[in-house]
Amino acid sequence: MTGKSDPRGALDGLVVLDLSRILAGPTCTQLLGDLGATVWKIENPATGGDDTRQWGPPFAPLADGTDSDLSAYFMCANRNKRSVTADLARSDDRAMIAALAARADVVIENFKPGGLVPYGLDHATLCARHPGLIYCSISGFGQTGPNRDKPGYDLMAQGFGGIMSLTGAPDGPPMKVGVGIADVMCGMYATIGILAALRHRDATGEGQHIDLALVDAQMAWTINEGVNYLTSGQLPQRRGNAHPNIVPYDVFACADGHVIVAVGNDGQFRRFCDFLGRPGLADDPRFATNPARLTHREMLLADLRPALAVLPMQAVIAGLEARKVPVGPVNTLDLALGSDQAEARGAVIEMDGPGGALRLLGNPLKLSATPVRYDRPPPRCGQDTDALRRFLDPAPKPDAEGAPEESA
Repeated sequence: MTGKSDPRGALDGLVVLDLSRILAGPTCTQLLGDLGATVWKIENPATGGDDTRQWGPPFAPLADGTDSDLSAYFMCANRNKRSVTADLARSDDRAMIAALAARADVVIENFKPGGLVPYGLDHATLCARHPGLIYCSISGFGQTGPNRDKPGYDLMAQGFGGIMSLTGAPDGPPMKVGVGIADVMCGMYATIGILAALRHRDATGEGQHIDLALVDAQMAWTINEGVNYLTSGQLPQRRGNAHPNIVPYDVFACADGHVIVAVGNDGQFRRFCDFLGRPGLADDPRFATNPARLTHREMLLADLRPALAVLPMQAVIAGLEARKVPVGPVNTLDLALGSDQAEARGAVIEMDGPGGALRLLGNPLKLSATPVRYDRPPPRCGQDTDALRRFLDPAPKPDAEGAPEESA
């Protein structure tokens, strides 16, 4: 079903007070901003703003060629936001944030549990004052449990939550995922929770508190490996790029590179064997079915790897694609982000920066009626503080002779 595109965005009119920093909370609020929400990001001027502003190089340059406070890390999760500098140690700044909370639909924060209580900005205080408020708290271990007061970073969450024990070569050490995926997925869960809470509020008028932990989210997305363990009682092992339940499903060396072969059923396996000139493998009872291939994984791979190693990579890709066997390259980022597929899907976008165009990763959501918007590039620290004061107190002030001042 298609309809007329709405330029306002699906979340137009939604006001978000963003007290988060680093990656999990900012991932959530960037997504809300992409969908049309107005996001006010609060940054502490005493620390130079969000910690990630200094997580570089690289940094976006200013017009004179010097580095700005826009690190690539900061920019990855902070477009479509307004930056406001406020120090919670100052009573007037706390009052400004409290006034914004009164106008907001959503508050999101990632302080340690209880960290905002001294400032009167905790969920119990604000939700009591504003019963329709959606208040989302993100922390390492959540608001309850024996570890609630421990700090949490992505690497620590990956370690505690089990994913590192599954990642890496079989004979190597535990390995984290290459990006901060525990933070990112926690931000995704936060977005879903906020949208669900907004739906409930729209139906009942009742707001609520969302308690989300990096470790909880990470354990949830152990998905099939987690349930494999819960079902069998057997701890999964690190398998490198191999799949725990499907064979062959792996990265294979070719004569001039690497390919991914992902055989999902017995018919694909037969066509794969035909391509290799080894049709008898598909009839061998040790390999004819996926459960049998799992049992004899190493024996089968010892046969397949040498057969692929002598073939050119593009010949393997072309041959298996022609036979409808899932296959693909292992791209470096330049090849991935520079591909015609990436261009067709808007994977890379450009926005105005302080010293020229900024190239950023696009939002993968494709909505037919309310497409995502790229209205505001990642902000300089505090650039919208005056705009917030006008938002909170829009009435013009009289000048010294009683005439109203012209608005800026």
